[in-house]
Amino acid sequence: MDYRNKAINCVKDTVLPIQMRQFEECGRSLDEQYKRYGNTEYLLAKVLDPGHVYEIGYPECVCPDVLSGKIQNPSHCECSRQSILYVLGNLLPDKKIEVEILETVLGGAEKCRFKVTVE
Repeated sequence: MDYRNKAINCVKDTVLPIQMRQFEECGRSLDEQYKRYGNTEYLLAKVLDPGHVYEIGYPECVCPDVLSGKIQNPSHCECSRQSILYVLGNLLPDKKIEVEILETVLGGAEKCRFKVTVE
C-alpha cells in the first residue's frame, strides 16, 4: 500500500491547514505550537529537546479505516507516520525531519506515540 499518498489525502485539507494556522500563530515555532496546542483530545505533543526532538501522539487511534474496523494490522500505522512527515515537511520545508513509531494502539498500546527529530 502507498501510505504516503493515503496519508497526504487524509490530512491535506483537514490537519494541515489547522497545523499551519497554529504554527503561524506561534511565530513559526514548533516549540511554542506544541506548548500551546500539544495537549488536546486529538493531539499530544511534547518538546523533548527544544528545536530538535519532539514526541507527537494521539490519545486514541484517529484513523477512520481503523475505527470502522476495516483495518487491524499495525503496519497501517505507517500511514500516521507519513502524515506527520507530510505536515511537518510543509511547516518546515528547509529542515530534515525523521519520524519514528514508538507505540500504537493497533500494536497493543493505549495511545499512539511518535518521536520526531528535526535537523
